[in-house]
Amino acid sequence: MTEMVRSGDGSMSCDVLVLGSGAAGLTAAVVAAHHGLKVVVAEKSSWFGGTSAISGGWLWIPRNPLALNAGIKEDIEDPLTYLRSEIGNVAGDARIDSFLANGPRMVSFLADHAEMEWIDGNRIPDFHDTPGSSIGGRSVSAAPFDGRRLGSLIERLRPPLREATVWGMTVKGGAEMSHFFNASRSLTSSLIVARRLARFAWHRLRHGRDMHLVNGNALVARLLRSALDKGVTLLAEAPATRLIQEQGRVAGAVLQVKGTSFPIRAARGVVLATGGFPHDPAGLAALVPHAGPHGLDHHSAAPRTNTGEGLRLAEAVGARLRDDLASATAMAPVSLAPRSDGGVTNFPHLVDRAKPGFIAVTPNGRRFVNEADSYYDFIAALLRATPTGAAPYCWLLADDGARRRWGIGAAKPFPFPLRPWQRSGYVRSARSLAELAALCGIDPTALAATVNQFNEAARRGEDPLFGRGSSPYNRLQGDVLNRPNPSLGPLEQAPFHAVRIVPGSLGTFAGLKTDALARVLDGENKPIAGLFAVGNDMSSVMNGRYPSGGITLGPGMTFGFVVGRHLVGLPVIGIEET
Repeated sequence: MTEMVRSGDGSMSCDVLVLGSGAAGLTAAVVAAHHGLKVVVAEKSSWFGGTSAISGGWLWIPRNPLALNAGIKEDIEDPLTYLRSEIGNVAGDARIDSFLANGPRMVSFLADHAEMEWIDGNRIPDFHDTPGSSIGGRSVSAAPFDGRRLGSLIERLRPPLREATVWGMTVKGGAEMSHFFNASRSLTSSLIVARRLARFAWHRLRHGRDMHLVNGNALVARLLRSALDKGVTLLAEAPATRLIQEQGRVAGAVLQVKGTSFPIRAARGVVLATGGFPHDPAGLAALVPHAGPHGLDHHSAAPRTNTGEGLRLAEAVGARLRDDLASATAMAPVSLAPRSDGGVTNFPHLVDRAKPGFIAVTPNGRRFVNEADSYYDFIAALLRATPTGAAPYCWLLADDGARRRWGIGAAKPFPFPLRPWQRSGYVRSARSLAELAALCGIDPTALAATVNQFNEAARRGEDPLFGRGSSPYNRLQGDVLNRPNPSLGPLEQAPFHAVRIVPGSLGTFAGLKTDALARVLDGENKPIAGLFAVGNDMSSVMNGRYPSGGITLGPGMTFGFVVGRHLVGLPVIGIEET
């Protein structure tokens, strides 16, 4: 790491100061440093990586080079048509043009000039079958990474959610996860799983953790390795307390390091990438209706250190927060999983509810949603189905065959024990649906009718109520081996199980007003000189909607690339600079 320069007044100086260490902020740091700027990344937490490190690690980047190499070619009007279908006239936002033009360039830059190897998502469809949607070719993710290449910095990489791992080992979505689910059904899968477990055991013995990094952990690790290689200074446990203004521009920030104020001046600018406000009760109370008057009834799976500091720092120098989005949060269903230390993990339900043998019902005993639709759509439907003034929640139900095959929530599938989760009350189980209804406070008569109706249609591979399993996204989320519909299977094998689901999120969408260069805007929509925002500190370019997986990381890293180039003084395509 390069040393910062000490100024005559005792402060330290650099060219670019990035506050936050998720994928968006690290991308800005890597691009700026690659072109010769002195960059400092300051992270509030003791861990680097933010929400990105615990995410699935997918980016939505239409027209990306991996798709082109596979022969998947589309005009820029195709994703624009889809975005118009999904987010309306807001697709005319100049930031959308900037994102679509520069996203593929960001992917190429990191592959060519950083420690990034990509894998394609050419079979991953968009969430909705609306005009302009695609059945694949718009997604990329980081390839697995050997954590040993980070050296001692691996100890500072934010680990994945433990409840989403196998003894601390993260399983890559897609083919690898399918092998784990099929290990008891396929010799090939069982051998692949055995080899993966053996490697994990060796890593735990030698290094204390899994060194085969996948998903968001691999993405952040590759960016951290790139930052180190390019001389970026990385500071942990260094929260910013205020921005420094000089001569009408933001010229740095004051950090709190080991109880001491630590000013850093940034000659080119400050980039806010602190992860939004998913655990800021005041912000949630103001912008998220179901969060309640104290902001405590929204349960985000994002790191608890993401409490809105970046937004408050910007507002103190005249920035404005967008509060007019379709949703202030990237909504997702979560369950409150008890931990052995007495705490609770907000566990996101991203896999189980789309599998055969699962349904979701409200306390009235009726289904309210296509359970295989996106996490955002699931919670939007739950909020619509909840009577005014009532607390929104539902129950995810599974029969024992589905539970043993897929697990339910944080309770993993067979052969992992279910009893501890039952003792804690997280999973409720009963020999009959009537008994389960009594345990959960569900209308038993309505539940029996719901399950009977669902089962009869599911055996035919149909869902007359909600069309589950009819879209490419639904079918991808299901089980390809299940016939006649990958997403549908009856609930008929006792005992039956239930987990309570409440509204949560993967992060926030509401953020600072910015322009196409990610410059933060003031109350008159003019750029605040020297101040930029990326990731969840920037207001969502999707207008608070969720058209496809990866629409947070994709724009986040793209605008990190845009900011990095702009700070160096390089042109950014598709943007009229003023």
